[in-house]
Amino acid sequence: MAIQAPAARPANPRFSSGPCTKIPGFSLDMLSDAPLGRSHRAVIGKAKLKEAIETTREILGIPADYRIGIVPASDTGAVEMAMWSLLGERKATMCAWESFGAGWVTDVVKQLKIDAETKTADYGDIVDFGTLDFNTDVVFTWNGTTSGVRLPNGDAIPANREGLTICDATSAAFAMDLPWDKLDVTTFSWQKVLGGEGGHGVLVLSPRAVARLESYAPAWPLPKIFRMTKGGKLIEGIFVGETINTPSMLCVEDYLVSLKWAKSIGGLEGLVDRATANAKTVWDFCDARDWIANLANDPATASTTSVCVKFTDDRIKDGAAFAKAVAKRLEKEGVGLDLGAYRDAPAGLRIWCGSTVEQADIAALLPWVEYAFEAEIAAQA
Repeated sequence: MAIQAPAARPANPRFSSGPCTKIPGFSLDMLSDAPLGRSHRAVIGKAKLKEAIETTREILGIPADYRIGIVPASDTGAVEMAMWSLLGERKATMCAWESFGAGWVTDVVKQLKIDAETKTADYGDIVDFGTLDFNTDVVFTWNGTTSGVRLPNGDAIPANREGLTICDATSAAFAMDLPWDKLDVTTFSWQKVLGGEGGHGVLVLSPRAVARLESYAPAWPLPKIFRMTKGGKLIEGIFVGETINTPSMLCVEDYLVSLKWAKSIGGLEGLVDRATANAKTVWDFCDARDWIANLANDPATASTTSVCVKFTDDRIKDGAAFAKAVAKRLEKEGVGLDLGAYRDAPAGLRIWCGSTVEQADIAALLPWVEYAFEAEIAAQA
């Protein structure tokens, strides 16, 4: 008997984990106010960059004494900038439970060669934060984009820590409530949860992080795009819109449009609610079926943005080939784009459920996932 394809289709089939789908109703006309062909150092350019910084502060609830800077090279650039500038003053603790966290371990241990302890967990789990020494500098991802697990809260991070906490929050910021008093350095890129264009990172520094920058100079040379101090003092201009290198004012305009949309739906609370509802739609689908499961082993750590799922049916002969075939079938049908698991992650699907995704599109996608699963089981037989 032929397997019946679902009648309904997602209105928007874009479920990429980055760059993520644009805000609902997006059109290029929304970017008409971008100061194209103008210097980012002109009055209008500086005003746009400062507006982006201050609106970010407003929506995320970042304390007034924290600095926010727009920096080069997306979240990766922001993380590298923080690690190369701040680490080495004391021992570090590197945490990794997915691909990007493992990359930060490599940079610190093999490139910077500083004294560091590495704590790891398998895909689907996170490091036990209760075992960490926060008198060291602790580097971690808040949400594992490639593993679908997240830190549920910052309760295990002590207020009286001596070391800095350096948090890669790129697929958490704007979709999860971050405890700023527990985070000394936070990085993200707006091409994730807000669906902005790629290439720019955001770096948030606590007063403790600024004090470290002004009191400590690393032993290694720093490239120009990493330098945040001059003469032992913070370059304050970076944190009011005077960027280190030339930003794309078109991308900045796109970010401003996304920020205004975020405010229109209730700010951070509205953004969190949308992502949570999207993720719950996938969780409920998995809970009702015995052939698919969330990659996160503990529901308390399950991501609400990068929801990773695995196929668990005993009839599957080659897990990696099967998952790729399902993702390929969904793309061919035009109902789900960029759904394959990350190349280093366990075989399965990665369904982006961030705040710009409509819940109705998630609900329409999932019957197609079941259709593709059944079709591939039949094809395999």
